[in-house]
Amino acid sequence: MLPLVLDVDTGVDDACALLLAARHPGVDLRGVTCVGGNAPLEAVVTNTLTVLDACGREDVPVAAGAHRPLLAEPHDARHVHGRDGMGDLDWPKSTRQPDARHALELLRDLLLEAAEGPDPERITLVTLAPMTNAALLLRTYPQAARGLREILFMGGAANVGNATASAEFNVFHDPEAAAVVLQATTELGIPVTMYGLDVFYEPRVTRQFAEAMIATDDRGPAGLGGRLIRYQCERFHSDAATIGDAGAVCAAIDRAGITTRSLPVRIELSGDYSRGRTIVDRRDWSGDLTHDPHGSPPDPIEVALDVQAGRFAAQWVRTVSEGVA
Repeated sequence: MLPLVLDVDTGVDDACALLLAARHPGVDLRGVTCVGGNAPLEAVVTNTLTVLDACGREDVPVAAGAHRPLLAEPHDARHVHGRDGMGDLDWPKSTRQPDARHALELLRDLLLEAAEGPDPERITLVTLAPMTNAALLLRTYPQAARGLREILFMGGAANVGNATASAEFNVFHDPEAAAVVLQATTELGIPVTMYGLDVFYEPRVTRQFAEAMIATDDRGPAGLGGRLIRYQCERFHSDAATIGDAGAVCAAIDRAGITTRSLPVRIELSGDYSRGRTIVDRRDWSGDLTHDPHGSPPDPIEVALDVQAGRFAAQWVRTVSEGVA
């Protein structure tokens, strides 16, 4: 089984990702940490617990983390995700409380346990949100990196953005955090994969499939998943909707479903129109670098440039509906 921890700002598409991770028989979901992003932190925590409750996964610890970016002012995305951050579905909200630990403490404990156990099995951390928690973790508890197999982050883009013409929302919301994570992972030798907007929108589920999910499991995980897809279809006046962040979880489970290229990536921290952009350097580095004032590129990361969209969409529907891979 794949040991997995999710860092989320739940969020309609984060909810889709949680449904997949909580239901997939090949995933050992060790914990979920929350950060302010798509919605304020309190709503993110409630939404996360609500999704896990729908899956009968009260065993998964959920912890609240950073409520705002490191430096920037917070700007949520409830204009996309609804007033409650999860589609205003009128779904019963969880009444459970999160883990008493701060998200950094939960992450530290899970990672050190993975590194130091009698049969060490390192964890894949999938961040589906602004990377504030991950940045704080790697700078506060760098020893926890011993328990990390990889960080796979949903964020950035090699081409166009969505929060602005240049920047994707998760990186735009806290670009300093993203820059810290890329620097720290280089220093600590942690592999990194970027699942950005170049592939994010491609795996899609039709409204017809969503209605079938609701009809077969009205108040269970499939019913919730179907409603999340239906909300997006209605919101964007479309016959199909992306599974969004759930695609990053699919990529962690089924790496053969994405095509990546090892490329240098920098985070733009200034610029009136480009702040938060992931500068993905696709030049041929066999040439002369002496005229580039920025010097040599940073260590490359794996950047997803193509995805088998139908494969991931089918995996999501099948797993959320039936609990099978």
